[in-house]
Amino acid sequence: MEYVADLHVHSPFSRAASRKCDLAGLAAWARVKGIHVVGTGDFTHPGWLRLLRETLVPAEPGFFRLGEETASSPLPGITPAPTPVRFVLSAEISCIYKRLGAVRKVHNLVYVPDLAAAERIAARLAGIGNIESDGRPVLGLDSRDLLEIVLEAAPEGFLVPAHIWTPWFSLFGSRSGFDAVEECFGDLSRHVFALETGLSSDPDMNRMVSALDRFALVSNSDCHSPSRLGREANLFATGFDFFSLRDALKANRRDTFRGTVEFFPEEGKYHLDGHRACSVCLEPEETRRLGGKCPVCGRPLTVGVLHRVLELADRRRPLHPPDAPEFFRLVPLPEVLGEILGVGSGSREVLRHYGRLVARFGSEFGLLLHAQPEEIREVSPLVAEAVTRIRAGRVIRHGGYDGEFGTVRVFEEGEVARSGKKIEGLKLS
Repeated sequence: MEYVADLHVHSPFSRAASRKCDLAGLAAWARVKGIHVVGTGDFTHPGWLRLLRETLVPAEPGFFRLGEETASSPLPGITPAPTPVRFVLSAEISCIYKRLGAVRKVHNLVYVPDLAAAERIAARLAGIGNIESDGRPVLGLDSRDLLEIVLEAAPEGFLVPAHIWTPWFSLFGSRSGFDAVEECFGDLSRHVFALETGLSSDPDMNRMVSALDRFALVSNSDCHSPSRLGREANLFATGFDFFSLRDALKANRRDTFRGTVEFFPEEGKYHLDGHRACSVCLEPEETRRLGGKCPVCGRPLTVGVLHRVLELADRRRPLHPPDAPEFFRLVPLPEVLGEILGVGSGSREVLRHYGRLVARFGSEFGLLLHAQPEEIREVSPLVAEAVTRIRAGRVIRHGGYDGEFGTVRVFEEGEVARSGKKIEGLKLS
């Protein structure tokens, strides 16, 4: 079966997460997006684990569904395609510890196939630190030791290092990470088979580093609001169950792990180097020329993802084996509509047009990934032109830096106005 999975989300128990990130809200937005499998997030939190136990029922092996499924939609008057939505038990743990003479701050994702395994892991972590203050607990726990706990308490589960290049909290982060997977996980490194690339990098960047060749590269939204689901996601063509999904990642071949949906990495908020307080954004070579210091205030710059990739790269260009999973860089549909309409992507006007397009094409991915340009053009020539350019990578990019999201535009300044075309009058039936 071919399906889409977003395996890194957060619950209302995580800091800065929307209250709408409950299971019903996640399921409803998954249907809008065209996503079939969603991580629960935060299963280590006692309150969320209790709700998971009360609300979910087993479906396919290792997958769960809502006990009371409804046809609710977050888009007024719009009913998306009836996508079967399943949940997989997931959690993110922030490991802060000292190793090799430095303080390390690494976020790791954990996946398990059943509630009993989730309860065992939560119980082990509760003996180490506070798992109740945040859905993503912060623990003084070595990443290697977290992996050992997972292997012991949930031998059929697996661990994936999260957003591996971001500066502050990741495996390869410039501020607190390592230079190799083996440095982080030591003797247990062989049990790590997938890495989450994060919004600020994509497979082309990661495949510049030969040491990462053996790992599947996964992409997820890391959303704190359900409307952000699917800004990155994974594409599978395998059995619709936890174990087939896991084994597809282990095999890392296009026949079962089709690939990923990606941000243009420049849009990620740590792609380039910089200092947000001084509005300084720099390419890696400029940072090196300045000795890593902000040219305005003299303080250390935040070294971004591209810089770190180039530091560890041992290739001049990415190497993808013939059977490697593909990847598709997309711009979220609300951002496209906001650019065309000249308003914010979260505006009421964008939501109205977004809902009509979802109704016409079944889901957001139905439009962005699968619809033919001619079919889109019947609805809106501007949207068709935008999707065509995005699929070809013909977009205008300005990199994010030091926590500031970058921008990706489809049209030149004033181009939409000069075209004389409008998005109004969509022929939707």
